Amino acid sequence: MKSRLVASAAISALVVLGATGCTFISPQSTTISYSPSDGVNVSDDGGPLDVRNVFIVATEDGSVGNLVAAIVNPTDEKSTLTITLADIDPFTVTVPANGSVSLGADEEPLRIVDLDTKPGATVEVHFQSGDGVGTKTQVPVLDGTLPYYADLVPSEKASAPTPTPTPTDTAAPAPTN
Repeated sequence: MKSRLVASAAISALVVLGATGCTFISPQSTTISYSPSDGVNVSDDGGPLDVRNVFIVATEDGSVGNLVAAIVNPTDEKSTLTITLADIDPFTVTVPANGSVSLGADEEPLRIVDLDTKPGATVEVHFQSGDGVGTKTQVPVLDGTLPYYADLVPSEKASAPTPTPTPTDTAAPAPTN
């Protein structure tokens, strides 16, 4: 009788181990960090700022794009983020202490001229703030197909300034009596 009890316990232990053993070698999906949106999240390596959901909305030919992102500063001092793309002058964004800047929502997105990357591709962007070395990451380039990105597609050409009317040198009509 004792041997049946031991055998039964051993078989039960093997069934339980067999049914749950795969969780010992498989990574837990809930511990894997990912970006739950169309953009990517970037933590500046050594810098104080975090960049959330960054992406670029570009024209159909990819010549011009708007960089959209939320930049978060959890520190007690204002900080500046430098954003660099290959062969394009760097952009800087100053974020207030304990604040955030939302490019494309509260603030105008950063206009990238000569982007040369069509929607559907990615472009390497370097983010650097504070004394950190910064982080390079692949940022997705999207188009305006989705209705909530349609307003973020840049115009093909920069908007021309509105001309200021100039006074003409015509004589005023003579008063009549």
